[in-house]
Amino acid sequence: MDLFTGVVPFLHVAEARSFRRAAEQLGITVAAVSKAVRRLEDSLGVRLLERTSRQVSLTPEGAAFLGHARESVAQMRAAHEELARAHRAPRGPLTVSLPFILGPWLLPCLARLQARYPQLTLHVRMSDRLSRLVEEQVDVAIRLGDLEDSGLVAKRLLRTRWMTLAAPSYLARHGTPERPADVARHTCLKFVDPRGRAREWRFQETPGGPERVVRTDGAMDVDFGPALLDLAAAGAGLCQVLDFMRDARTQDGTLVEVLASYAAEGPPVHAVFLAGRRAVPRVRVLLQALSEALGAPPEQARGAAPAAQRRAGRRSAPR
Repeated sequence: MDLFTGVVPFLHVAEARSFRRAAEQLGITVAAVSKAVRRLEDSLGVRLLERTSRQVSLTPEGAAFLGHARESVAQMRAAHEELARAHRAPRGPLTVSLPFILGPWLLPCLARLQARYPQLTLHVRMSDRLSRLVEEQVDVAIRLGDLEDSGLVAKRLLRTRWMTLAAPSYLARHGTPERPADVARHTCLKFVDPRGRAREWRFQETPGGPERVVRTDGAMDVDFGPALLDLAAAGAGLCQVLDFMRDARTQDGTLVEVLASYAAEGPPVHAVFLAGRRAVPRVRVLLQALSEALGAPPEQARGAAPAAQRRAGRRSAPR
């Protein structure tokens, strides 16, 4: 105990070359400083300081010990600051970029985060492009799909899979597909991307096996992802969407999944941020909240997409 309690007083005396000034800096008495240094010397078995009535100087042993003492105290102070920063209440501005398709699911999560930490000011930017984090002052961007090698840090939040859904009324009229090839004989509701291309459906014949693309002639296509669910619920045909897009209609039986054993893996969801930002309290709690939200069953975490977002339909559908 004497070794550690005496290091800081010794360091102050050695740098100030004065017991009095060291006592003033530490806010304790000169006698307390002298006693702490003396105990340190006794525990080490060497004299660290030469004391005269006029000055204080380092012995050779004291000079050697001083370097180690400085390094140790600096490391302890850094550790203390890091620990304090990690537990400091998050505050200040926090800018988050979300893709439109994940907005309905994650916006409630952000609302809960702000309610929990009222000193946070959240700025939400809806966009499907990879934000330029530095130029646009974005703290965290949530992105769907494979990422380019941009030098940013990426934390995977969710693995997704494709779901093929239909209304029981449609299946009663047209039968239930048993294999992926069967969808070619069904009415397929397809998504059209911003470039005007219909997305083909994907399946896996065996778990972990190669992905198979099944090309079909879509009887109806839309450029807004959640509309696929609405059309399928109305009995218009089969649709294929990412699993997090499903809503309460898959719970109450309005929509049922078919070909579940052939479901293919979908694009991953990542949080992307600048290196070194993870330790910032407001970024740290955001990443934790997003991980928790995306780990919840989709029916509990999100509802149907709000109509206000239909204007962004071209950018909010499955890719």
